[in-house]
Parts: sequence; C-alpha cells; structure tokens
Amino acid sequence: MPHFPPILYAIAFAALVVALTALARRLPVPTPILQVAAGLLLGLVPGVEMPQLDPDLIFFVFLPPILWAAAFFTSLREFKANIRPIGLLAVGLVLVTTAAVAVAARAFMPGLPWAVAIALGAIVSPPDAVAAAAIVSRLPVPRRVITILEGESLVNDASALVLYRAAIAAAVTGQFSWGATVVRFFIDAGVGAMIGLLVGWLIIRAMRWTKDALAETLLTIAGPYVAWVVAEQLHVSAVLACVVGGLHLRQHLSTAVGPSSRLQTKIVWDLIVFLLNAMIFLLLGVQFSALISAVPPGELGSVIRTGVVVGAVAIVVRLLWVPIVQVLPRLLRTRRRRDEEPLQWKGISLVAWTSMRGIVSLASALALPLVLASGAPFPHRTELIVITMVVIIMTLVVQGLTLAPIIRAFAFAPEVEHIEEERIARLEAARRGAEALEDASREDWVDKRDVEWLRAELKDRVRLREHPGGNPDGRRRLRARMIKAERRMLVRLRNEGAISDEVLRELELELDLEAVRAGLGDAR
Repeated sequence: MPHFPPILYAIAFAALVVALTALARRLPVPTPILQVAAGLLLGLVPGVEMPQLDPDLIFFVFLPPILWAAAFFTSLREFKANIRPIGLLAVGLVLVTTAAVAVAARAFMPGLPWAVAIALGAIVSPPDAVAAAAIVSRLPVPRRVITILEGESLVNDASALVLYRAAIAAAVTGQFSWGATVVRFFIDAGVGAMIGLLVGWLIIRAMRWTKDALAETLLTIAGPYVAWVVAEQLHVSAVLACVVGGLHLRQHLSTAVGPSSRLQTKIVWDLIVFLLNAMIFLLLGVQFSALISAVPPGELGSVIRTGVVVGAVAIVVRLLWVPIVQVLPRLLRTRRRRDEEPLQWKGISLVAWTSMRGIVSLASALALPLVLASGAPFPHRTELIVITMVVIIMTLVVQGLTLAPIIRAFAFAPEVEHIEEERIARLEAARRGAEALEDASREDWVDKRDVEWLRAELKDRVRLREHPGGNPDGRRRLRARMIKAERRMLVRLRNEGAISDEVLRELELELDLEAVRAGLGDAR
C-alpha cells in the first residue's frame, strides 16, 4: 500500500464527513448510520490498511470532551427535576440489563465464565450519549424526553464501568465481592464528582483572571482532559468528574466571561463535537470490518447470532423496564416531586425505544485484558468484541432508522412553555435595563440625548413583550425576510465599493446575532 502524508488523510476525512453530512440532509437516514456504513465500506476496501483502535485513546481523546459538552448543554434545572427516572435508568436499568445479558450469553456460550458474562453485560448495558444526541436532537421531541435520555447517558457510563471493572477483576483473579463493589461505586462517584467541581471552579477562577476570549475558550477545552486525568490517577469515576465539571461550568459561565467569549466558546465546541461524532461513527464501521476478519470462518455465524440475541435482550429489557418504573410509583402511590409529572405513553414509548449503543461499549470491549492472572488467554475475548459490535450496529440501524417515523407518527404537541418563559425573561431583563438607565441618567458624563434614544428603544421592547399578540411563526418568517433583505443590501453596497469588507463584517455580525435571537440561525 502506498504511503501518504497524514495531511492527505485529514483532507480525505474532512471531505468524507462533509459529503456524508450533506447526503444525510437529503435522505431519511440519520447521519451516524451513514457514517458507520461508510466506515464499513472503507474497512472492506482491498489494500487499505486501517489503524488498530487503542481503547485508551478512545477513553482519553473522545470520551472526556463529549461527556463535558453533553453536560455543559444540559439544563441543571431539568436534570434535577427528572432525577428519579434518570437514576432508575442510569443505575437500575444498567444492573438489570447486565444480569439479563449475562444469562443470555451463558445460554448461547455454555463455556463462558459468569464473571466474563457479567463483563459483557456491563459492556453493552449503557446507551451512548453520542448516538442518542446525534439522532434524537434534530427531531421534534419533547424537551423532557431529551432531558431524560441525555441525563441517563451522562450517568449510566459510571455505573456500567464500575460493574465492568469488578467483573474483569473477578475474571482475572477469581475473586469478587458485591459489598466491595457497592462501596467502591459510591466512593468513585463521590470523589469523581468533587474532582469535577474543583476543576470547574478553577476554570471559572482562571477565566475571571485572563479576560481574553481565546484563552477562555482554551480553558474550556482543557477542562475535561484535566478532570479525566486527575480522576483516573486517583482511580475514581472520571465519567462523573467530566459530567459534574461541565454542569458547574455552565452554571457560572454567564457571569465569568464576556459575550464574545461565550459566542466563540459555543462555536468552537459545536465544531469539536461535530468532528468527534463523525470520527467515532466512522471508526465504529472500520473496526467492525476488521474484527469480522479476526473470527474463524466456522464460528462467525454463531458469534453474530449470539450478538443479535444479546442485542434483542438488551432492547426487550429496556422496553419492559421503562414502563414498569413509570407506572409502579403510581400503583404504590409513591410521593412524587411537585415538579415531576408522569410521562405520557408516547414519551414512555420513545424513552423505551431509544437505546443506541456506541463508543463507550466499543472501548470497553477493546479494553478486555489479553490474559488472566494464571497466564491463560482471556476467555472468548475476540468473540465478545464482535458480539459488542453486532449489538452496536444492530441498535444503531434498527432503532436509529425507526426513530424518525415513530416520532412523526406520535405527532407530539408543540411545546410552548419555553416560549412563555423566554417572553417573561426578556420582559424582566428589559425592565431591569430601564431601571439601570434611569439610575445612570443622573450622572454628569451622560448625554441626555443618548438617554432619550435608549429609553425609547427600551419602551418598544417592553411593549412587545407585554403584548406579544399576532402569530409567532408569522413574525419569525417576516423577520427572516427582513434580515435577508438587509444582508443582501449590505453585500450589494460592498460589491459597489460603497462600504468596506470590515464594515460588512461588523454589520453582518449584528444581523446574525439578531437572527440567532429570533431562532433563525439556520436560515439562508
């Protein structure tokens, strides 16, 4: 195979990602599925040598920023309001799925030790935050359903990895203690959360000191890796360290940095997550092609069948568990939080069906040890990795392809609560701005003409918020047309030489910010 410079691989990767993203916009197929399929085809190209995927590379390079970003963009209020269903999914369902998968794996692979079967259950039990967000986030799904799915994906990795490590230790050494595992879970979770809080607090302190947008953006990128490394060195939950750090940073970012820093941070993180997601799903497809060839031909069919059964068990367990934990508190008349309303059957069905597996399961499978403490090979290591890949592909394809039709069939009612909250927030902020203007108008340096101009502007804003009236969708369409016309006029003035490119950029930025505020960020 000819050797190409790394830059050519980077260009080819970028071109492939752009092409797949554009294709996904035109097809009724989620982008992650197209990326996995492209990875599969790449792995089958003769003469193309694919690099071996190091599990440490996945855990350190991919997982920290993805968990941090997912936590950063999660509403802490909604997370706390749904802590019960999130906990029942992130801990309870992980335990139940692990047990069910272990029993199923033993039934189809009688020689599989129980500890290894439990390790397989822990590997495939946690749905993946990346897969869920990549498929569900662009669909018209109730906000509470997304909060539960994202919250589950943030926490379930921690519980699954504790089970995984305990099962691996039992398989390698032959010793296992449920009591020690439970105690270890709470220690890992508590210390990991404290590390995340500390890292988030230090980042906020550094941001207040630097006062530079680029430096502040760099701090947010370094944060997840610092939290992960410190937690790993202390052998506690690095997953929760990243989750808590991201949540803490989001709660204090609004008062720690300026507007330009917040805009820049969001743009940079959107790009980082986009690239990491694309790379993850492409690597999933490539690795599946490579692993298939590692299984002896006579055993491949049996291993794939076992993988399909394990995937079906994981899906069925979730389909049974989610309705039970939603209905059981009502039957037992368990007292609920005031702000925790029961999900309707459509929301329950969607939560139960959305359980795609992804990069965490693959990394855990690849991290299986090669040998036991006795020096013997780890039992069925290659088969377990292929089974994990079958489960990942199966859940991505079966559930990923059916989510959009199911959501369209459910026809969820549009949510208007956030629109009213936004109106009230804008109204109160405008009123507070008016009070600050009146206080400042008494100072000597203030020009009264400026005060009158700003006072008139604030009155118009308050009036619009107090009496919204009309059709919100119609106003948005009208505003989109106005902004588009203004932008075209600016470009025309630049092309005619009436204004410079610098003036165009400044005024276009104002129009872009206005479009984003109006919910027109994707308008062309």
